[in-house]
This record gives sequence, C-alpha cells and structure tokens, in this order.
Amino acid sequence: MKTIALAGNPNSGKTTLFNALTGSRQHTGNWPGVTVEKKEGRLKNHEDILIQDLPGIYSLSPYTLEEVVSRAYLVKEQPDMVLDIVDGTNIERNLYLTTQLLELHLPVVLAVNMADMVRASGNTLDLKKLSAVLGCPVISISALKKEGLDELTAELAKPQPTGHRPDSFEPQVLQALEEIQKLLADKVPPQSLYWYAVKAFERDERVLEELHLDPEQTRRLEAIVTKVEKEYDDDAESILTTQRYDYIERILAGCFTKRATASSLTWSDKIDRVVTNRWLALPVFVLVMWEIYTIAMGQTVVSIGTMGTDWVNDVLFGEWIPNGVETLLTTLGVGDVLSRLIQDGIVAGVGAVLGFVPQMLVLFFLLSILEDCGYMSRVAFIMDRLFRRFGLSGKSFIPLLVATGCGVPGIMASRTIEQDRDRKLTIMTTGFIPCSAKMPIIGLFAGAVFGQNAWVATSAFVIGIGAVVVSGIILKKFKVFAGEPAPFVMELPAYHWPTLANLLASTWERGWSFIKRAGTLILASSIVLWFLQSFGIVNGSLSLVEDNNVSLLADLGRMLAWIFVPLGWAGDMAWKATVATFTGLIAKEEVVNTFGVLYAGLGEVSEEGTEIWAAVAADFSAVTAWSFLIFNLLCAPCFAAMGAIRREMNNWKWTLASIGYMCGFAYVVSLMVYQIGGLFTGEVTFSVFSVVAFALLGLLLVLLFRKGYSGRDDTIHTAMALESGK
Repeated sequence: MKTIALAGNPNSGKTTLFNALTGSRQHTGNWPGVTVEKKEGRLKNHEDILIQDLPGIYSLSPYTLEEVVSRAYLVKEQPDMVLDIVDGTNIERNLYLTTQLLELHLPVVLAVNMADMVRASGNTLDLKKLSAVLGCPVISISALKKEGLDELTAELAKPQPTGHRPDSFEPQVLQALEEIQKLLADKVPPQSLYWYAVKAFERDERVLEELHLDPEQTRRLEAIVTKVEKEYDDDAESILTTQRYDYIERILAGCFTKRATASSLTWSDKIDRVVTNRWLALPVFVLVMWEIYTIAMGQTVVSIGTMGTDWVNDVLFGEWIPNGVETLLTTLGVGDVLSRLIQDGIVAGVGAVLGFVPQMLVLFFLLSILEDCGYMSRVAFIMDRLFRRFGLSGKSFIPLLVATGCGVPGIMASRTIEQDRDRKLTIMTTGFIPCSAKMPIIGLFAGAVFGQNAWVATSAFVIGIGAVVVSGIILKKFKVFAGEPAPFVMELPAYHWPTLANLLASTWERGWSFIKRAGTLILASSIVLWFLQSFGIVNGSLSLVEDNNVSLLADLGRMLAWIFVPLGWAGDMAWKATVATFTGLIAKEEVVNTFGVLYAGLGEVSEEGTEIWAAVAADFSAVTAWSFLIFNLLCAPCFAAMGAIRREMNNWKWTLASIGYMCGFAYVVSLMVYQIGGLFTGEVTFSVFSVVAFALLGLLLVLLFRKGYSGRDDTIHTAMALESGK
C-alpha cells in the first residue's frame, strides 16, 4: 500500500482537492489520543494508493495541535510521498511550508492550486523553472474546477525520487547545522538528521525533549546556536524564518511574473472594502445572517425552509404517516397501549424533531455557501476586531463558528488557542452559541409564539454572541483570566464560487448527523417519555392514565418545577417546561421531542402550524417563551458537549465551574427577561423576584464596568493552582 500525505495551508483548497481525488471512498475518525479529525481515502482508480489528509497548517512548528499532529505523522510515519498543495494566488507564503517539507527528505509533488484565478489575474508562473529549482514535480491545478487532476493523479501514481534539500540558508547557518548534525548523528535516523538539526537550532521544545541530550550535548548545542545569534543579532527562529522567505523571494524572481496594473485592488479587495469596513462590517454581517434565517426559517415567499417544514409537519407527519400507521395498526389488530405508544410516543415525538429537518438543511446549505466562498473568514476578522475590545482572543471566534454546527467540535477547536486562560474562557462560552440541535427549539417557538418571525432566529444568534462578549468582559476581570489576549493572525482567501457538490456534501454530512440522532437517541427517549407521561400511580398501583397531569412524568417535573417559578414557568406548563429542559441535557433536540410527546393530541390544528404549535402557543406567552428560549439556549449543553468540556479542561473542577457558570448565567438572564419584561407587558406584578431581577441587573452592570484585575504574576499562579486542584 502506497501512502501519500496531503499537506497544505488552511484555505488553500486542500479539502476540495482531497474530495476530488478520493471521491466517496473516505474514512473519517480522530487521530490517536487527540480530538483532531483524521480523514483518509483511496485515490480514484488506484486502490493501492491511500491519501492521508493532514490538518491544514502554515508550518511544521508546533504552535497548534494540528501542526503537532501533522509533524508527528510526517516525521514518525514516513509516508511514501507528500502531496503539497499551495495557493497560486498566495504562492510566496504557501511555499514557506514547502521549504520545510523538502527538509524532511521525502518525495514531494507540488500542486499549485487556483490556476484559473492566477490566469485571471494576469500573473504567470513558469512551472518547469520552479520544478527545476525545487527538485520536485510541479503541477498546475484548479481543484474547484477539476483542472489538471488527471495529470496530478498520473504523477502521484509514479514512483518519485526523494526531493533535494532547498538552499534556504546562508553559509553561517549551514555550518552551524552541520555541527549540530554531527552532535545528533547517533540519536536520529540518517534521513531525518537534517530536519532534526534545524529544529534543534530553533530550540524546538518538543524535539529537544525527544532527543534526551545530556548536559554536555546541551551545552555544545547552545554554544553553536548562540554564536549564530550574535552574528545576526537576532533569535534563532527569526533567523531561519527570514532566510526561508529570502530564498522563496529569490526563486520566485526567476519563475513568477506579476502583471503590472494601474490599480492593485482585485475584485476580492473591492468586496472587502465593504464587508470588512470598520463601520459597515457588523451591519452587513447581521443583514446576511437575517437573510439566511429568513430563507431558512422565516415566513415570507422566499422562506424555502419553512415551506418544507410546513409540508413535513402538516402533510407528512400531520396526515400521511399517522393515517398510514393507524391503518396498519388497525389491520394488524395491535392493542390500544402499543398503538398509543407508536402513534403518540414514537410518531409524534420523532416527527416533532424531524419536522425541522427541511429548515436545518436549508440553513446548513446557506452557511456552507458562506464558508466555501470565503466570507466566514472575513467574519472571523471582523469579530477579532470586536472581541479584542472586550479582552477576548480573535481565535475564539473559530470555535464559536464551528459550534454553530455542533458544540462538540466547537469545544475541541479551542485547542488552537495557545494561551491557557483564553482557551478555558472560550470553552466556558462556546456552549452559548446556537448549535444545530438548538435550531428546532428556536424554530418551534418562532413558529408557535412569534409567527415565524425571522428576527427571532437571528436574535438567538445575536444573544449567543452577546453572552460570549458579556462573559468575556466579566471573566477577564478576575485574576485567573486576566491578561492580554493572544494575537490573532489568519489568511483572508480570495472570494470564489463554491461548487454544488461540496455544498451538498457539507449539508448532507451535517444533516445526516442530526437525522441519525432522531432515529436512535431520540427514538429511545420518546419511548421512555411516553411511558412516563402515560402511566401514573392510581390508588397505589401503576396504571395507564388519560390525563398526563397525573402521570409519573408530571410528578417528577413538579418536584423540580419550583426552581423555575421565578422565570415564569407556572401552571400546568411548568412541569412540562421543566421536563423538556432536563431532557434537553441528553440532546438539545430532546426539548422539541418532549413537547411532541407531551402535547400529542392535546391541541387543535391552527392555520399557523401543527397541533403541537397550537398547544405550545396556548401555554406560553411572548415573555415566558423568551424566558424559556433564552434559558435553553444559554444553559449547560448536551451530555456529549459536557464530555468534550471534560476532555479539553482535563480537570473536574474546571468542568463543573464551566457547566455551573453557563447554568447560572442562563438563569440570571432568563430571570431578568421575565421579571423586568413582564412588568412592561403587565404580565408580572412587582414582587420580591422583581427586586432580585433589578438587583442582578445592577450587579451585572457593575461587573461590566468596574475596573479589571491589573496583576500579572498572580494570574499564572492562580491558574496553576486551579489546574492542580488546590
């Protein structure tokens, strides 16, 4: 089996190329011992060639977990070949990784992507000259338009010689590297000796730990490096970085020609002058998100998602499936109890969740367009500017963005944040972002109580971002989180048209994950919920009850409902809302599933929606709906996300602190929304809870505007103490 490692910068088109080369024959998992995704697939028409897709990286320096994983694979696993994809529109920066890959003494094939955009810009790249200088095949491709892929596939199928080492460094550095190679000769394999020497020169901590140098070897290494640093009056890593870029500039001078233009602004630059403008960026972003939610969840002529959901709820699960199941059960002579379980438990419960699949698929499709065209990278840039004003790292937005699909990978994505305090702060707030599992809750209340107003869905996203920002301001003022956020550097790729195949694949991957939960976890919980709400203790024995207000589930709900009385959850609705909230800890879709079971057959079908919508609308006012919605959007995430928090925090105290903070924050905000909002609508009379709500609002304002902790040294010690459990 021939193994090819696919390496490249983020946003270079690596995923598109991987999909084009392997098609549907892919396997996805995690790298051993870490949560970084691992993808591999067979090269089309070549069953004996396995392509290993490495995480997108900028270099082989271990700044992020992705770079650690990629470097470990290349150095330890020694693939048969490296396929290095570089963005032809940003070739100088992309070749920086290429120079490092060539130092690994492995066969390398270079794929220059976005050839169509290079041609459109009027620039020219002499592939033969570049190949001769680098000593490896160079193929021009467009992964998006599938140009040059046949030539690239043919090149990958050939045996390739080992690439020669690039002449990146000046004589003084090369002499130092030769001395270091002699020092390490008996510690590493000969083919990797030069690469280890480079990393030792950089004082790479992971490499030095692996080498186990004795004190005398360490002294000699330090003397070699220090001598060069004095000659250049710079640190070792900066010396190598500068000389690598000088080398890249020299080789491009002979093979890359830029078209001289009167204006240096590309059409991408012109768009960015609007969408990243200091004053227009945020309004444009809000309008874009509003339009997306309008198409996916609104009530207008362009609301494709709502039309699909209405059909699924009113026709598929409103008539066809229930009538068909009822006919089938009658024909089979199924008993009344089992029939009610299937109809009111499984069909109603699972149907309530699956009814939102059309809206979610439309939403996923539209978000995939924003991601593939390059706009989401701009959003990260915009949010970095906003986040840094409030003491948050711009890198925090990447996990938050990932969390819009699912909170679990969003929490995992926090590993790219170097500073421990910023990473912990991000983990503690990522759960505030509405993930795909929360979309049915938003859709249910937007439709049942607010007339399918797209602003309700948009505001849910804004509330999530607001909760992150407010939390960042408050928590950054405590010693354990105090300090300047880490700098955030990322590439803004050129805008391009996304391909329909990639959009559909991304949409289906997210949607299918949601549907699978509906067929497994939600199905099982629907059965349990139906049993608990259909049976109760009557005259000392377990009996089937017609009124679920006297059921086992109602008894359990009432035991805990008192907790939420200040939030406006009262009357017969209280225990149902309480049960739905607690089942939402299993999976957030369970909130809607629970309502589907509890309200099955209890409401009348209205013009605005299904019988479940009508029953929810009868139980919830606008203020109580906002209170319930906000609490379930901001409180503790599902069990899977809690497990991810535990793995990433690697400490039970931090895990419990994170979950406790989210629940407490959600409760405080919901309390203020109901008690203060209810006073304006006349639904609430002034009481002790109103006093508490105003007091909490005052405390929140004090925490927001009070001066933060200014100490520096204690921050590190406090964090270390918490980490060790002291």
